[in-house]
Amino acid sequence: MHKIYLDTSVISALFDERNPDRKMLTENFFAQIQDYEVDVSDLTLDEIKKNRHESLKEKMQACARSFIVLEETEAVIALAHKLVQAKAVPQSSFEDASHIAFAVIAEVTFLVSWNFRHLVRLKTREVVHQVTLSQGYNPIQIVAPPEII
Repeated sequence: MHKIYLDTSVISALFDERNPDRKMLTENFFAQIQDYEVDVSDLTLDEIKKNRHESLKEKMQACARSFIVLEETEAVIALAHKLVQAKAVPQSSFEDASHIAFAVIAEVTFLVSWNFRHLVRLKTREVVHQVTLSQGYNPIQIVAPPEII
């Protein structure tokens, strides 16, 4: 069974009425999710807590409760710093580097995200691959939900 890691954007998209196409693709993805072991992180939960829309926050929290929650470790923080140093993501997006680090440390097959700005893009994938291999970790694939369906 493959392991996947969901960043906050995927859980958020499940309830996003403003983007019906992305919502539908996310719903299709969630219909297939039972085929995977699904991880989120305490960072994901923290990002959900920051949502100002109470009803949306409650729906997202309920969704996230059904997944394995990974806790931040020194290894996650160290790898996130290495990813920023290697310019996988900008320093201002340390949280995105942390999502990648959580996924790598947990040895997931796929990090699933709707974040095309910093995560689901060729340059990020290439740099993450180089850094993870140089640090002795197994490579992961960073994908959008439709790539798994």
